[in-house]
Amino acid sequence: MSSIDWIVLVATLLGIIAYGLYKSRTAKNLEGYFLSNRSMPWWLVLLSIMGTQASAITFLSAPGQAYTDGMRFVQYYFGLPIAMVIICISFVPLFNKLKVFTAYEFLEQRFDVKTRVFTSSLFLISRGLSTGISIYAPSIILSSLLGWDIFYTNIVMGGATHYLYREWRR
Repeated sequence: MSSIDWIVLVATLLGIIAYGLYKSRTAKNLEGYFLSNRSMPWWLVLLSIMGTQASAITFLSAPGQAYTDGMRFVQYYFGLPIAMVIICISFVPLFNKLKVFTAYEFLEQRFDVKTRVFTSSLFLISRGLSTGISIYAPSIILSSLLGWDIFYTNIVMGGATHYLYREWRR
């Protein structure tokens, strides 16, 4: 990478960090942190939910998937906004009315603790597997850009992720 690439990369990362610090200065409790004190308009909630669906893996894998399978998979990305609108119309007002933070809290109120534990366990297992892919996919790109062995790139990515997570939890 050239020096201008590094400058753009570092400036972008610093801008994201500065913006995050600026926006998080008002979050003093759990409701403020997770729910923005229940003050967000519906369209911003919709964009937030959609933002959680798109990740770096989406952008890394879509061209390869289009190359091998054709453009059939694009229907998923066209249907996603419709699904998010349905979720925002049906579930978000319900969660707001019940004053719950998560869908798992709703499941506990609706059914029982066993249902909450089971569904949250399934979610944690799937997120653990997804996190492994989220570390591995950028490692492939970094190893090809920097010329590092993929094993060591995975260790660096996993170590950086673990360190940043520990710092965030303080």
